[in-house]
Amino acid sequence: MSRKIIATPAAPAAIGPYSQAVQAGNTVYLSGQIGLDPATMQMVEGIDAQIVRVFENLKAVSEAAGATLNDAVRVTIYLTDLAHFARVNDVMARYFSAPYPARAAVGVKALPRDALVEADAVLVIG
Repeated sequence: MSRKIIATPAAPAAIGPYSQAVQAGNTVYLSGQIGLDPATMQMVEGIDAQIVRVFENLKAVSEAAGATLNDAVRVTIYLTDLAHFARVNDVMARYFSAPYPARAAVGVKALPRDALVEADAVLVIG
């Protein structure tokens, strides 16, 4: 099966040896996104702004793959403080429509660039 690398300037450039997303067949694997502004590559400030930026970044990569976030079948959220989980739910509801994807939320000690939240996703398209 061939792989197609997905990249867009509308989301932050990879800050390591990985791609923004990889498509294999009709499945697209989106790398984790943190609250980096793609124009400045700087972290946005505050948990609310970071959550929105994470979903905006995932949306941009999804669109570069010819998909939308509603093609997501799985989303994983990583939080340095699980007390922010309700805020993630509120913002996520603005980016996804029912039926919602499967999801996991994981509490972690730290994230790259001192991010407060990160999310990745798996899309099925076509």
